[in-house]
Amino acid sequence: MSDPKRIKVTDATDGGSVSLYSKRERIQVKSVSGRFQFIRDVTILATMGLYMILPWVRWDGQQAVLFDLPGRQFRIFGASFWPQDFLLLSWILILAAFALFFVTVLAGRVYCGYVCPQTTWTRFFQWIEFWCEGDRHSRIKMDQAPWTPTKIMRRGSKHVLWLMLALLTGITFVGYFSPITDLTTRLLSFSWGGWELFWVGFFTVATYGNAGFMREQVCLYMCPYARFQSVMFDRDTLIVSYDEQRGEPRGRGAKKRQQEDTVVEKGDCIDCGMCVQVCPTGIDIRDGLQYECITCAACVDACDDVMDHIGKPPGLIRYTTENALEGLKSRILRPRLIGYGAILILMGGLFIGTLYSRVPLQVDVIRDRNQLYRTASSGEVENIYRLEIQNKGQHSHRYVLTMKGPDGLRMKNRTEFTLEGGKKLSLPVTVSYDPYEVEMESAPIWFTVTALDDPDLEKRHESRFIAPGR
Repeated sequence: MSDPKRIKVTDATDGGSVSLYSKRERIQVKSVSGRFQFIRDVTILATMGLYMILPWVRWDGQQAVLFDLPGRQFRIFGASFWPQDFLLLSWILILAAFALFFVTVLAGRVYCGYVCPQTTWTRFFQWIEFWCEGDRHSRIKMDQAPWTPTKIMRRGSKHVLWLMLALLTGITFVGYFSPITDLTTRLLSFSWGGWELFWVGFFTVATYGNAGFMREQVCLYMCPYARFQSVMFDRDTLIVSYDEQRGEPRGRGAKKRQQEDTVVEKGDCIDCGMCVQVCPTGIDIRDGLQYECITCAACVDACDDVMDHIGKPPGLIRYTTENALEGLKSRILRPRLIGYGAILILMGGLFIGTLYSRVPLQVDVIRDRNQLYRTASSGEVENIYRLEIQNKGQHSHRYVLTMKGPDGLRMKNRTEFTLEGGKKLSLPVTVSYDPYEVEMESAPIWFTVTALDDPDLEKRHESRFIAPGR
């Protein structure tokens, strides 16, 4: 599926050179409106709005979403996650992958056209470009026109607004890792740290370059999804397609046209080129399914508008399937889609169950490695333990420590303590028995830490008491 606009081969039989790749021509996208573009604009605004607003949302007096790397914890709407919870992150990534596979099998590359970050930011940059320089034909004329004060002002305004949006993107991104209120306050006093300057600058430059200049190049050559998504398609996948049987032969003018010695009825396609002009990747959907298509349906809205003007029914370009184009029956439920859906539901249920049963408290018991047991001056046999207790929540709790084991064992040291949210406590514990009162053998014991203000906040850990052999 090569792009004729990008590949150029010249005849080298006369000794001339062969050029496989021609210089990239900037794609000037024409603005278009329609029902699919309305949906697309809503999803893009929601995506951008969520990204920009989320760091400013407060939850229990703290930033609702904060990935605190120095503190080694992620705070997400009142829940704290630590490095020990890395398995949950793996689950989220796997769930996202299967959700993407499921949606791709069902409806093609709708993710690319409606919610992809590259699409979202490119769309905003295009709106700025349209506001500063006008629609497609105005921009083409401006590209060809000499530099004048008007051109400098309009083009300069565009780049200033691009840079402002890119800078806002970079600041917001860093605001997910450094408290954004403190980050923006320190911006006014020019007191950012080196890493904050680096990452804000990096994402500013990356956004400015990707959405302002590279645009479709990211989709065509950098995004791996464009390359492997075709293996997930089948003949019942919903894609944007041109109805060749209805549209061909295309052409302007009379309803009938002469081909050799016969007169044939002209198709509905009037070869206006609108579907190409509105395409963000610059392809001609009439050439068939191409990996460059991001399924944004801009060509659908443009073609429907043209059909309405010439009195033809809409749908010459539409969301459909290969089987439907050939007059065959399309199936929504098929083995691959059912398989992805079943895995997605199963893993989603397990993830929700794990998250629901997760206790924001961690207790690890470490035995004294220097000696299995010791005999105190009082004659008691003692085992020494160190309990590593971590409050993985965001609020302070008062806890009580209890021990369960064979009769005769008793625990020394304090049993109640207070632990702030996100803090750890290393608590030495001595468990002993009097050999003159009871006979004891090595046996398992259990340490339990329970929050006094929340009995459901409880963690139990098994260890072993070692007694002298007989």
